[in-house]
Amino acid sequence: MDIKEYMQTVGRQARAASRRLAGATTAEKNAALLHIAAAIRRESAALVDANQEDLAAAHAAGLESAMIDRLTLSEKGVESMAEGVEQVATLADPIGEMTDIKYRPSGIQVGKMRVPLGVIGIIYESRPNVTLEAASLCLKSGNATILRGGSEALQSNNAIAACIQRGLEAVGLPRAIVQVVETADRAAVGQLITLPEFVDVI
Repeated sequence: MDIKEYMQTVGRQARAASRRLAGATTAEKNAALLHIAAAIRRESAALVDANQEDLAAAHAAGLESAMIDRLTLSEKGVESMAEGVEQVATLADPIGEMTDIKYRPSGIQVGKMRVPLGVIGIIYESRPNVTLEAASLCLKSGNATILRGGSEALQSNNAIAACIQRGLEAVGLPRAIVQVVETADRAAVGQLITLPEFVDVI
C-alpha cells in the first residue's frame, strides 16, 4: 500500500463528504445515529469476534493487562456503545445556533452562528468504544472525521466503522463522513497530520 496515496484519497473523500454533511438536517443526522445504534446491536456478535482477533494478537505480543482491559469489548460493552449513540441523538443540534445577537444603528442584526469545522482528524489509543463515540459526536456536530485508533484495535475499529457506514448509507449520507484508517502503518499518522488541504483540525 502506498500510504501517502491512500491518505490523500481518504482526505479527499472526507472533504467531499463534509460538504454534504454540512447541509444535512438535524433529522437526517439523528436518523443516521439511530441507524448506527441499530447496526451496532445487530452486529454485536461480529464486533465481539473482531475484538477477539485483536485480543489474541495483543496476548501474543505480550501486552500489559491494563492495555488488554482497555482493548476488550464484551456484548455488554457493545450494548453500552449503542446506548451512547442514542444519547447523542437526543442532544440539541449545535449547528445553526445564534449567539451574541446585537442591533447595529442601521437596523442590521449581527451575531455569531455555529457552523461545522469541516473535517476532524482524531488520533487515539486502543479503546474501540472511542471509535464510535468520536464518530457520533462529529456526526452530530456536522463534521466529517478521519479516525486513527491504536493499531492493537484495528480489527475492532474496522468492524465498528462498517456499522457506522451502514447507518450513514441508510439515510442517504456518504460513507466517507466517517473513515477509519485501515492500516496499522505508523506512516499514516504522519500523513494525516500533514493534510491541511483536507483536514481542518487534528
